[in-house]
Amino acid sequence: MKKIAIIGGGSFNFARAVARDILSYPALSDSHIALADIPDGLKYMQASEKIIRKIIDQGKYPAKVTATLDRREALRDADAVVITIRNDTTVPKWEKDLTIPKKYGVDTVIGDTRGPSGIFRFLRSAPAFRAIAEDILELCPDAVVLNYSNPMCMVTDYLRRLGVEVVGLCHSVQGTAGMLARWIGADMKDVTYTCAGINHQAFFLEYKVNGIDAYPRIFAAAEDPARYREEAVRIEMMKALGYFVTESSGHNSEYNAWFRKRQDLIDRYVPDSYASSVRIINDRTATRDAEMEKILAQENISLARGNEYASCILNALIGDGTMFEFNGNVPNTGAGLISNLPDGAIVEVPIAASKHGMRAAHIGNLPRHLAALNTVNAQCELLAVDGLMNGDRDAIFHAVLNDPLTAAVCSLAEIRAMTDEMFEANRDALPMFR
Repeated sequence: MKKIAIIGGGSFNFARAVARDILSYPALSDSHIALADIPDGLKYMQASEKIIRKIIDQGKYPAKVTATLDRREALRDADAVVITIRNDTTVPKWEKDLTIPKKYGVDTVIGDTRGPSGIFRFLRSAPAFRAIAEDILELCPDAVVLNYSNPMCMVTDYLRRLGVEVVGLCHSVQGTAGMLARWIGADMKDVTYTCAGINHQAFFLEYKVNGIDAYPRIFAAAEDPARYREEAVRIEMMKALGYFVTESSGHNSEYNAWFRKRQDLIDRYVPDSYASSVRIINDRTATRDAEMEKILAQENISLARGNEYASCILNALIGDGTMFEFNGNVPNTGAGLISNLPDGAIVEVPIAASKHGMRAAHIGNLPRHLAALNTVNAQCELLAVDGLMNGDRDAIFHAVLNDPLTAAVCSLAEIRAMTDEMFEANRDALPMFR
């Protein structure tokens, strides 16, 4: 029996989906799914436990599920660890990540990945990730560790620097690949692609259908007005850069200087997008309990495997060894997986997982104009982790001032004032900077 710990077991929809997928593999069908969360997530973790037990019963799997507030118990002797935590569980704790930058003209959509909002979200979450890392190194040092928590690059880099061999996972590559296939009426079984860059800003360097370049079809499909309204930012980026970028238009509008520096640009490309994360979380919170009860009341549960990478990776590494290829987030170390991105930066590249371990693909150089955009964001992420590791406020300031959107709308003095204000607003949560 393999033990697979899910840290953040109160992530109700995600935890039950990952557990369902893991148990669908015969070699992992007898796994011990060990859920752990903090007291705020107890009710939802208990719901995860109930639905996973239903999955076990319905699938007649020789597995078991446990749920605990004792993270160390969940991690003890685990063969694999899936991290899916959001340290700030209520909107008021992180809404200031968006409202303070907004005062200075930095208009943020989601704010969980990079820029001033993502950086301070990361800093506040760091003590929780350090505690998790220390427990992993003590209790299950050889476990496969997969991280789904944002900000993906900063969290993955931080865990790595603490000594945890972790791979960061995201939905954006496979999600975008599937979206493009729908645009051009292709079956995903006929699609091949190469995608590389940094998380949420990786590019499809190749996208083929039955071995034939599909980019002409993608450009033609992008002319559809309805598609343009939904994905204006990414379509404009493709027209300018020649390649389609992962993650949504709203998110991508945060990561560059082109779409959010003036209100007329926001109205044209991403209208009514400020602080949409606050609205989304408030809406989810309002309906979460009802949704949970509805799912718990279901007699029959679909056991069909979803499209998250975690189960396929775990099957390759600790299951039956069937090779699985995916895009993951790992350090750009040694000779450099992407030669013209910074050494040590977390890059998103193709990876092959098998019984022999994980092997990341060497991409070589990105087209230089793509590397230029990735490099600025990657250096900001490296600076943020440096600042955290060293308790260096100036490094955090430098990470914020080099953020493309922030630099497009603020003076140096304004960026300094904004960073100081964000430090003050988070004072109690950031003792390492006092």
